[in-house]
Amino acid sequence: MYCIVGLGNPEMEHEGTRHNAGRLVLSYFLKKHHFPAPVASSKYASLISEDELQGEKVLVLYPETYMNKSGNAVAKAVKSAKAAQKLVVVYDDIDLPLGTMKLSYGRGSGGHRGVESIIKMLKTKDFIRIRVGISPTTPGGKLKKPAGEQKIIDFLLRDFKKPEREVLQKVSKRVNEALETIITEGIQKAMNAFN
Repeated sequence: MYCIVGLGNPEMEHEGTRHNAGRLVLSYFLKKHHFPAPVASSKYASLISEDELQGEKVLVLYPETYMNKSGNAVAKAVKSAKAAQKLVVVYDDIDLPLGTMKLSYGRGSGGHRGVESIIKMLKTKDFIRIRVGISPTTPGGKLKKPAGEQKIIDFLLRDFKKPEREVLQKVSKRVNEALETIITEGIQKAMNAFN
């Protein structure tokens, strides 16, 4: 079974924020494949949606914990290092420009507290990540990410502006295609096709 996790913060006020990019892009995948609307599950401490894609069972989780405690929810669904190999974590990345995404496997957290929490709770780095870019760029394409811890926090917890949401919608389609490829053909094929 594949377990796909959209990272974010649970409360309504965080719904449209940059830190919730993982959840936002994953909602496109659910709609595209007619998965049921996510429902609260105390077993997984998450909102969950379950279905099949090309004969593969898929469990989608939106942890209902704060970002830095995401591992607590994921560990309830992913019980072993072997199961972690079919874990896909979708999350925001301030080091990538808005409108881009990157797939990786078995890497560190890159300072992302949600991913850090998952690595710590699962005691393995061997799982799939889909990093969704959220940073603005200059007209020349240089990254314009905020400097200083408080400015970064403020930036992450601010809502996407309307033009940014339109860009995110386009990325959602690519994330969906990447997820389809991961589930049907494996991570290596997906990384070759999408990175």
